[in-house]
Amino acid sequence: MRFKCIYSIVLLAVVSNLSAHCEFQTLAHLKPQANDKTQGRAVVELLRRLLGNRSREFIVSVNRTLSNDNLEVCELRSAKNNKIIATGSTGVAVASGIYNYLKYFCNCHVSWSGNQLNIPRPLPQLTGVLRISTQHRFRYYQNVCTQSYSTVWWDWPRWQREIDWMALNGINLPLAFTGQEALWQEVYLSLGLNQTEIDHFFTGPAFLAWNRMGNLFQWGGPLPQSWHVKQLYLQFKILDRMRSFGMLPVLPAFSGIVPQGIVRLFPKANVTKLAPWSHFNCSYSCAYTLDPRDPLFHWIGSLFLSQLVKQFGTDHIYNTDTFNEMTPTSSDPTYLSAVSRAVFDTMTSVDPQAIWLMQGWLFVFDTAFWKPAQIQALLHGVPIGRMIVLDLFAESTPAFSLTKSFYGQPFIWCMLHNFGGNSGLFGTVESINSGPFDALAFPNSTLVGLGLAPEGIEQNPVVYELMSELAWRKEPVNLAKWVSLYAVRRYGSTHENLTAAWRLLFGSIYNCTVPHYKNHNHSPLVHRPSLHKTTEVWYQRADLYEAWRLLYQSAWPLMAQETFRYDLVDVTREVLQLLTNDYYSEIRDAFQAQKLPELLTAGGVLVYDLLPELERLLSSDSHFLLGTWLEQAHSLALDEAEARLYDMNARNQITLWGPEGNILDYASKEWGGLMEDYYSQRWSLFVNTLVECLERGRPFKQDAFNQAVFQVEKGFVFNKRKYPSKPQGDTYDIVSRIFLKYYPQALERLK
Repeated sequence: MRFKCIYSIVLLAVVSNLSAHCEFQTLAHLKPQANDKTQGRAVVELLRRLLGNRSREFIVSVNRTLSNDNLEVCELRSAKNNKIIATGSTGVAVASGIYNYLKYFCNCHVSWSGNQLNIPRPLPQLTGVLRISTQHRFRYYQNVCTQSYSTVWWDWPRWQREIDWMALNGINLPLAFTGQEALWQEVYLSLGLNQTEIDHFFTGPAFLAWNRMGNLFQWGGPLPQSWHVKQLYLQFKILDRMRSFGMLPVLPAFSGIVPQGIVRLFPKANVTKLAPWSHFNCSYSCAYTLDPRDPLFHWIGSLFLSQLVKQFGTDHIYNTDTFNEMTPTSSDPTYLSAVSRAVFDTMTSVDPQAIWLMQGWLFVFDTAFWKPAQIQALLHGVPIGRMIVLDLFAESTPAFSLTKSFYGQPFIWCMLHNFGGNSGLFGTVESINSGPFDALAFPNSTLVGLGLAPEGIEQNPVVYELMSELAWRKEPVNLAKWVSLYAVRRYGSTHENLTAAWRLLFGSIYNCTVPHYKNHNHSPLVHRPSLHKTTEVWYQRADLYEAWRLLYQSAWPLMAQETFRYDLVDVTREVLQLLTNDYYSEIRDAFQAQKLPELLTAGGVLVYDLLPELERLLSSDSHFLLGTWLEQAHSLALDEAEARLYDMNARNQITLWGPEGNILDYASKEWGGLMEDYYSQRWSLFVNTLVECLERGRPFKQDAFNQAVFQVEKGFVFNKRKYPSKPQGDTYDIVSRIFLKYYPQALERLK
């Protein structure tokens, strides 16, 4: 088959004997490709990047015989000259073991929002052997949507930091979806499609996750050829680094979604045009799906997988989702079983050792369709043990307990946590602290791992550190004690205000117990204004305000610490978001009571003080800047036309999400620049419209407002303004001003 890519790598293969010690015999062949020496070297290089010269104080080795049951383990002990010897069964095990030592013996911390690495000198001594082990075969990471909401614009240095973070947090089963469109393009060209048909199929970069799942086409496209080359280059580096740690990257497989041009080429193929997805019409939606029982399905699927394995090698685990947020054409169990059997047969025709990793989201997304008979049929179309199901939203809506542990198929208990990469403090810490252990104790449990499956990352780092650590725990942690230690190592300070603040946060905003609650920022602040927004929250507001006070009053000596600055901004941002709810309620109530002075007062404070202060706050920290997101997008462009395309993709995804606000504000972000030119502009128009309605004695008409505000929203997407990618202003001064102004008001509103 023709393949124009200028990059190539040697096919990597692994042949291993089945182990009688593995719970599922069918998974025993899933082993790291890299030898022990390579994995050890990868950890040494990670430590050098993380710790600089202090990395020499760790003596690292990998010895896979340390584990005889495929469950990873690391042993640490002190040596002469104040060094620490760390030996583990994989590179991931060693990295995770060393990070455990850094956390609990050195009070250090690594996160998306900064590191705190004030390591004691000399290194603290260990008494005897510190043995750290896991009872979970797999620790999975990412959601198919993460590729669009978070990693879409990443370069290699950013990917390198993330893979380091994965290793430190024990991840050994990460998604690796980058660059697949280049391979699909070659497959489609070889079948006879023309470039125009392919260009009409792929979406733009920021929407590829939904193109891959068959939800969306063409929107934000076409994909430049330079995109394919750069993404292939990245994927080779990503896979090489992941495998060097002993990780098992999960590669994509064929789900049956095809370009419309397939119908032209193969008019007799069994192709079905599905209904529109979400709020899109058939201009950008209505997937063409090829029946898995059609011989063409096997041909296309095996062409793609052959090309994939040839280019990327394989660790034998493939992800594809046949019915993501789409209803199958038939509920007949025989049909559903045949579908999954055909998908799996396509995988094994290329890789006889293939394991299908499937998201279990469909079972909780559409419970009206997926009844026990349908679920069991789909799952049992694949031999038991040759499929792993991701129980994707297990902290809120677990599926394993409703499906008798997925009717015998292995599963991974996942924390989804975040939708759309939204800003906002949130957690379900009691649920994630107990849920994995409940799943392990479930009758006839087929649990084989824990997972992190957020739609977007780089938010709420405390939740991800806790969840990652639970994979190496034998029982739930004492949450109050755990978070107290977290505060000490995150800031490198034992100030009692800091631990008190975090205990308050963990007992309130980070402990949502509302059944089936989705962390999808519901605040009116980040949604198109109307008179019908919800302002309810799941926690005691006083706890957030008190935590804010405790952090602020401890702030001055800690402002040089990046992790503290981030949290101070994040908590202050959350307070202003919460106060926005109050001002919104006053605006709405004043309008409905036809009290113009009260409307002018509440609206004036919101539009002319609170939101500008929030803009200044966010703009003062590098982690909360629209300019960074846009700059990353622009950096991938080869010319001005590509820069404009990527700019539109980046702006549209976080605002309108479609040409007409189809999934409006789903991926909302509270960022400097976005607050001023998008959210504030909408609220200003809303308040002015309400004032005008009262002055003229007219009712507020939402439809008319929506048309007017759409022009504001669309204007932001195409305003061509360059936004700062470096912080501006003094965070402490800004927070001080906000605190002195709004903290007394916040307490008053509690009465």
